[in-house]
Amino acid sequence: MFSKYYEVLDLKLAVSGKGGVGKTTIAAYLARMLSRDNNSVLAVDADPSPSLASALGVPEQDRKNLIPITKMTDLIEERTGLPPTSSSESSEGGSTTFGKIFTLNPKVDDIANRFAIKCKDNVKLLVLGTIDTAGAGCFCPENALLKSLLRHLILKSDEYVILDMEAGTEHLGRGTAKGLDLLIIVVEPGRRAVETAIRIKKLANDLEISSIGIVLNKINSELEEKELREQLSGLDLPILAAIPYNINLVEADLHDESPFDYKNTENIFSKMKKLKERIHNMSKQ
Repeated sequence: MFSKYYEVLDLKLAVSGKGGVGKTTIAAYLARMLSRDNNSVLAVDADPSPSLASALGVPEQDRKNLIPITKMTDLIEERTGLPPTSSSESSEGGSTTFGKIFTLNPKVDDIANRFAIKCKDNVKLLVLGTIDTAGAGCFCPENALLKSLLRHLILKSDEYVILDMEAGTEHLGRGTAKGLDLLIIVVEPGRRAVETAIRIKKLANDLEISSIGIVLNKINSELEEKELREQLSGLDLPILAAIPYNINLVEADLHDESPFDYKNTENIFSKMKKLKERIHNMSKQ
């Protein structure tokens, strides 16, 4: 599916799903497992509510010092020629970038090396942030930088890239999305999670993402898994893994510890290991 070779040196994964389904936990597990296999791994937090740093085990004090790319005003102005819309509002409340020219394809090839932080197991983490200026739309300097950065990471970087996405494919353009090796949609038991998966698949098809798989998460019983599989059967997508519910993951969050390191989560680890191996095996097809 990805390559005829088993060793894929620059695998690009995106993990998406409804908020709260556990996609950040799954992204963090995959990142640390792949890094332990001696791969160079860059984890990218592309969720508007970033929490991947916590899931990767970054201490709270270090997280407080993390500045998302979209908040780096000097960098955005340096690379695009205009400051972010959030820092360039007119006295009337409108964006002063309207009608002005800025670089749509800024230089981004050094950003990951400069601004990614080192996490446990040598995973590198880059936090993108969100564009929160009301009415800014997508035609703004910070969005131009984000799209160029993602395009570079997916199409040109030579390492594993794992994207923790928002519930959709908002950050991805058509050309960028086609460079993904796999889009994983995480689904927990419940109609809202299933309906979100349906919407994500449609968006992914519109972007011509060819490799999509589903991970069932927080499964309490065989009956629950069976019902969820039936609800998703119309999507005609492979179920890559079914991960059980484990209260210890909730405790890990409460204690601000990485779920990867927390006690009594061996059943999660074993399922995630099989998922990682399944992804590798798919590369040979």
